[in-house]
Amino acid sequence: MSTMRAMTKSSKSRSPRPSNNKTKKKEVPASVVWFEIPVDDPERAQEFYRELFGWKINAFPQMKDYWHVDTGGADASPDGGMLPRMHPEHTITNYIMVSSVTEYMDRVEELGGTICKPKTAVPGMGQFAIVQDTENNTFALWEVDPKAK
Repeated sequence: MSTMRAMTKSSKSRSPRPSNNKTKKKEVPASVVWFEIPVDDPERAQEFYRELFGWKINAFPQMKDYWHVDTGGADASPDGGMLPRMHPEHTITNYIMVSSVTEYMDRVEELGGTICKPKTAVPGMGQFAIVQDTENNTFALWEVDPKAK
């Protein structure tokens, strides 16, 4: 799978819609499309995951201290990234494809969750936000947007 291919696939057919009581359409379940593994020692972690799962891990073009993790799975299998740990509680982050990061951030708060990192652009690819659920688990919302700046 090419770098970030899973994250940049069109979300039109797979992306869920926020819950809306006025809408009668059946919602499409959200999908995990990317993951990030925070590490303290990038070389050690890369060796671990290469040996354990046979994953291919390479520097991500034009991004300092970020590595693409190619899981080698089918297109439906998400690839991921590896980055330096940002803080002691920084854990693996799963990215969930949604139709609108803004709408889902609102829903997270309505349901009792919190916004940890507001909507942020990944130029030419999309938008994301890091959120926390009611059980203190964090995850990311991902919206494909080739015009993101």
